[in-house]
Amino acid sequence: MKKLREILNDVTVNNIVGDPEISIRNITKDSRMVNEGDVFISIIGNNLDGTSFISDAIKNGAKCIISEKEFEIVNKEITYVFVESSRNSLALISANYYENPSRKLNLIGVTGTNGKTTIVDLLFNLYDSCGIKTGIISTIKIDVGDTTYNPTQTTPDATLINKYLYEMVQNDVRYCFMEVSSHGIDQCRTCGLKFKGGVFTNLTHDHLDYHKNFKNYRDTKKVFFDNISSDGFAITNFDDKNGLYMIQNTNAETYTYSLKSNSNFKAKLLESSFEGMMIKINNSELWCNLVGEFNVYNLLAVYATAKTLGMPEENLLKGISKLRPVKGRLQFLSNNDKIAIIDYAHTPDALENVISSIKKINSEKNSLITVVGCGGDRDKSKRAIMGNIASSLSTKVVFTSDNPRSENPSQIIDDIMDGVSSENLEKVTRIIDRREAIEMALRIAKKNDIVLVAGKGHESYQEINGIKNNFDDFEVIKNIIS
Repeated sequence: MKKLREILNDVTVNNIVGDPEISIRNITKDSRMVNEGDVFISIIGNNLDGTSFISDAIKNGAKCIISEKEFEIVNKEITYVFVESSRNSLALISANYYENPSRKLNLIGVTGTNGKTTIVDLLFNLYDSCGIKTGIISTIKIDVGDTTYNPTQTTPDATLINKYLYEMVQNDVRYCFMEVSSHGIDQCRTCGLKFKGGVFTNLTHDHLDYHKNFKNYRDTKKVFFDNISSDGFAITNFDDKNGLYMIQNTNAETYTYSLKSNSNFKAKLLESSFEGMMIKINNSELWCNLVGEFNVYNLLAVYATAKTLGMPEENLLKGISKLRPVKGRLQFLSNNDKIAIIDYAHTPDALENVISSIKKINSEKNSLITVVGCGGDRDKSKRAIMGNIASSLSTKVVFTSDNPRSENPSQIIDDIMDGVSSENLEKVTRIIDRREAIEMALRIAKKNDIVLVAGKGHESYQEINGIKNNFDDFEVIKNIIS
């Protein structure tokens, strides 16, 4: 039980009607989850207005209602708190309720369009391999020290984040590495968290369905670095044209990393094969199990973060050399005849990076067959761009379904086809069923050809008309080639 007044610390309150000294059991923004003695926080979203569910929350036992929207008070036995921003209040109240756990460990946030999951996962594995108690909040895994949860969002809602961090503190976790999405920043899910450090990867075309334009998307990412305090650090990709913009107003200690420019942390790709690559970081050469220039950036971000956090050089280099590829990120499967590669690439830049990396390593110049689609109910403006990239850079391409969600998958493929130039049309096959598309690509692949299946990576489902059906690219391919 917590006192209401305690969990309102730092919240901008306009008015309180009722008793602020009441004790409350839990907090939630979902009226269906309310139990006796809870606080219900009414959120005004893009599709739903939480004030419509206040009466339901009270019926379910809510003791306190928090809202940014004024309304007529009917039940005077309830305490009502009117605030400046419900989303911001939810984050601050959640942090207070769980005793501000982010202040009791080293929380590192990673943001950008591509690379977030890989960097966070590699950092988690690096520290874990050194025997350091470590937590992770990412697209593919949430680990709090003794329990693993299945993630539903890249950045969970504020209450869940603080709950996970609280459990980490209880388990003596010293470091937590966390993906920070633009949606999470914009919706205040990370408000009230104290980040020891932040890492910027890159910024390319994505989520414009939500942010409306690139400037909004960029400026949302920048807010994360603006809020890191002076006793924290910010590490940015100096080769990205938005890298310095991200840190120009931060109070944190700033560092840069790059492959093409002079920076605090510099790397170079020396040799590359499908088994791994030799890279040089600052003055040290080492062999890594990951491949592709974009993974040099990811490993360099890992190195820069761990170095800034004080990990000894010898432990750091040794640990990086042992890191394995992240699930669904340039993940290889092969038999004696063919190579299949699964990758999460679902943005134009990520798809181009993956295909270009494969082609650079492919010294024998064997054919590359790409299977790719685009998600439904998401940014439509990137579809034609991805169609152009896939058809221009691949020997053959099969356009198929990704997660069509509520959209017609055939229409999504039409949108992708809009980017295919006339000279590349003969390379293209369209098969709506993803399993059939993968089977066809593997069937037409000749000896030593490469089949890239892009877009879904680690996902174990395919969402069609609101239903998540079991579907895992890795398992599908493994069954076919075995």
